Amino acid sequence: MDVVDSHCHLADPRLRDEADSIIARARAAGISTIISIGAIGSIETDRLTVELAEHNRNVYAAVGVHPHDAAAFSEARIAELGELAVSPKVVAIGESGLDFHYMHSAQRAQEDSLRRHLALAADLSKPIVIHCRDAEERLAAIVQENGMPPRGGVIHCFAGNAVSARRFLALGFYLSFSGILTFRNAAQVREAAQLVPLDRAMIETDAPYLAPEPYRGRRNEPAYALRTLEALARLRGMDIEVVAKAASENARRLFDIQEPPL
Repeated sequence: MDVVDSHCHLADPRLRDEADSIIARARAAGISTIISIGAIGSIETDRLTVELAEHNRNVYAAVGVHPHDAAAFSEARIAELGELAVSPKVVAIGESGLDFHYMHSAQRAQEDSLRRHLALAADLSKPIVIHCRDAEERLAAIVQENGMPPRGGVIHCFAGNAVSARRFLALGFYLSFSGILTFRNAAQVREAAQLVPLDRAMIETDAPYLAPEPYRGRRNEPAYALRTLEALARLRGMDIEVVAKAASENARRLFDIQEPPL
């Protein structure tokens, strides 16, 4: 199967020193393509993410400022992200968004950063990767006010309910499902996964976070994307190869990936 892990963090300190072996395990498991997201912490994470993508076939990068770090957002940082995005291996801007659960950065800072990321994605003709937790209504309002980047976007690690799923779909987003889909207490996410049109669904690991069952509690990695794929296929009562093909085509379309899978 051609399986795309549409969101992970290879430059995270828990993965970066083993990136080569993690990528090899993913390929052995059937993961043909990986989208690695910078965004977390300083600009150095974005730089390392781009370097990893440039040195590994079928690994691509996104650069941005995570909403947790929005307090450190600045126009200088946006300029640096724009410079990094010149690389042909950078396929998206993000992850940006809103996180009103942890509130590591003030709401105003998060909203200002989100608006600037939306503008940057539009300026660079790249899709945007969105993080949203306990902020669905406000995030939808800001996207409506500022406009969706012409190349579209994805709500990564979707954790909302059916109502928010429909709201984001109406705005034109893809929805990406993570290992949360396998958690016992994630009934509302499973309900949303059943209603999302197959041509708007993607899968991801968000590694090293949110390892799916039966690996929950361990460090996550791209090879585990198959568990989420299996869960999505089971929920929809469909053959896993059909779901894998659709989810991977969606990721390739959104991120404009032309390189054939390994």
